[in-house]
Amino acid sequence: MTPWEILLVLVVAWFMVNVLLAAVVVFYERRSPASTWAWLFVLFFIPVLGFIIYLFLGRSVSREKVFLKKAENDHQTLLDFVDQNEALTLEIEKQSFSHDGLGLSQSYHHLYDFAFLNVHSGSWLTFNNRLKFFFEGNQKFDTLMEDIAQAKKFIHLEYYIVRGDALGKRIVQALAAKAKEGVQVRVLYDYMGNILLPKGFFRPLEEAGGEAMPFLAPAFVRFNSRNHRKIVVIDGKIGYVGGFNIGDEYLGRVKRFGFWRDTHVRLQGDVVAQLQIRFLMDWNYSAHRSVPYNSFFFPPLKEQFGNLPAQIVCSGPDTQWRSVQNSYFKMINEAERSVFIQTPYFVPDAGIQEALRVAALSGIDVRIMIPGKPDHPFVYWASMSYLGELLEAGVKCYQYETGFIHSKTVCIDGIAASVGTANMDVRSFRLNFEVNAFLYDPHTVEELEEKFRKDLKECTEITQEWYDKRGHRFRFKEAVSRLISPVL
Repeated sequence: MTPWEILLVLVVAWFMVNVLLAAVVVFYERRSPASTWAWLFVLFFIPVLGFIIYLFLGRSVSREKVFLKKAENDHQTLLDFVDQNEALTLEIEKQSFSHDGLGLSQSYHHLYDFAFLNVHSGSWLTFNNRLKFFFEGNQKFDTLMEDIAQAKKFIHLEYYIVRGDALGKRIVQALAAKAKEGVQVRVLYDYMGNILLPKGFFRPLEEAGGEAMPFLAPAFVRFNSRNHRKIVVIDGKIGYVGGFNIGDEYLGRVKRFGFWRDTHVRLQGDVVAQLQIRFLMDWNYSAHRSVPYNSFFFPPLKEQFGNLPAQIVCSGPDTQWRSVQNSYFKMINEAERSVFIQTPYFVPDAGIQEALRVAALSGIDVRIMIPGKPDHPFVYWASMSYLGELLEAGVKCYQYETGFIHSKTVCIDGIAASVGTANMDVRSFRLNFEVNAFLYDPHTVEELEEKFRKDLKECTEITQEWYDKRGHRFRFKEAVSRLISPVL
């Protein structure tokens, strides 16, 4: 055979292999049409290498038996926990069947409609709660260090990222000191999120008697299915959840990002038990040994913290429903006055996009804030594409210019809000393990909305006029990023 004939055979073989790989995506995996077309685009325009990318980023987690097993175990654990607590069983049954059982006035029924969506998913509504917001890292981590120092029984931390820098070392040293005092300390960190963490970083903690465990250890390495949750539970009385990971960048010490604007919440009260349940579920799965669900980890709370309705909502490959996404969808659909959203990544699915468009067309004040200095350019350009559609419907869009905004918050009508780890994107909705605190108190939501309005002073508005003047290069980047957005 001549060199040209050999080359032709290789090209044809290459093409056939790519067709077979594409068929796997179309027929073997159950995914949305948008996601299917995005992966076909990658496979055909980046032959062979595209399939390697697919193996790391594209494999559907819905068929992963390991996650299905975890979901079954988690569900059974939740049932066992509820059955052991007669008062909790009665409370969940009461919430599951009617608003009236809660003794709520008619004017408050609309507020609690959002909460009841998740009752059957094991996220019951609690009332005896108190909270404190943190919008910048120094205050959050100073308070966390104080709480760690006061711990008496146990400290549980679950983070997507723990940097091996000054803040990371400071946290580990504090945890090691408590472990030496006899406090039980457990740290759960995502394997891929910390793949560059120095070997032996947690050794001081482990030598002091504490434990550190990766989530999805090397045998399950993949870029999807990341544990994006950020949870802290101390003595079963204090809980943390929100956007901050552990690292100097979250204190605004990394030049690339500058000031780091985020939202985190410190919780006290009955809702902390829901954070504790989720931590133990994730820990027991990763450690392959069971930490018991007893009164040591769930102490009875006698103190009255207030009357703040709150619940913890989780979603991911280990939950039956896309609870965070469903909650966002319902809240937006039922909004009557306002929808305020802050998210570092705005790549919504068709349902959320349409809900926002309809809300704006209905005269509702819809505002969305994203970073003006993005950390992922492709996501930024895709976000601009989706925002461009919403501008036409009357949505007001903004770019935060003072550093990097990483806050993941949704505020509805001044009466309901979500603060947590889930971004407004497909990855958070369908692929990652996420956790959000949903809050149903006008005074609390007012604080978040007031912070949103202050942030507007640090923003540049994305107007229809500005968007229409974007250059051809920008439009090309936006078009390509939009096309592959389902796989970002």
